[in-house]
This record gives sequence, C-alpha cells and structure tokens, in this order.
Amino acid sequence: MDEKARRRAGLDYWHLVDCVEHPSWSAFLAQENPAKGRLWGFSARVPKTHFDATFQHGDYLLFGKESAGFGPEISSWVASTHGADRLVSIPMPGGDGVRSLNLATAAAIAGFEALRQIGPLRG
Repeated sequence: MDEKARRRAGLDYWHLVDCVEHPSWSAFLAQENPAKGRLWGFSARVPKTHFDATFQHGDYLLFGKESAGFGPEISSWVASTHGADRLVSIPMPGGDGVRSLNLATAAAIAGFEALRQIGPLRG
C-alpha cells in the first residue's frame, strides 16, 4: 500500500493510525507475536459471529483476501493457537447463496464493533 493510497484511505486522520505492512504471514508472526487469545480471525465459513466475541484493547483482527478469505492453513493456525472460538463471521441475510461483504466493509464493521465494546468512542 503506497503513501498516496494510505492518505486517500485515511483522509484527515491517517496520522492517528499505526500502519505496519508485513511482507509475509511468517514476518507478521515474528514481529507481532500475538498473545494467546488476542487474535480474531474473520471468516465467512464459521457459525460464531462477531456479536459473540469479547474484544479487548490490543486484540488483532485478521481478514483474508476478499476473493478467498485467509485459507485453511491460517484458519487452522488461529484455531490451534488462539482457540476455535476466535474464528468469527459477520452474519449476512439471505442464507448460503449470498456473497460475503467486501473487505473494507467487513473491516469497518469488525473494527467499530471492537471499538464499541472497548469504548468509549469519542466524537
């Protein structure tokens, strides 16, 4: 993500965001090393929803590619390292035939639910 794209995405508050781009999954794990139970994996393929999650300050919210999610190997890693209850979905109306949300919308929904729980949000 280049600087121009970051500025466009962040508008007037980008200076408040700590953005770190990792070159790979293993580089993320090596640098961040999320504590057990502090990472939430968002997947369209699990029954537990983000409304069932209890977010805490410092948690990691993990999203995969819009087209394919984050894949079974990362899903298995989240379940075995942080617990299967750390895999959550965002409920979609319409049943199985409905496509999932786009990545930006899913990240916004999850991020604001986490902020609502951690709160208070400041206006």
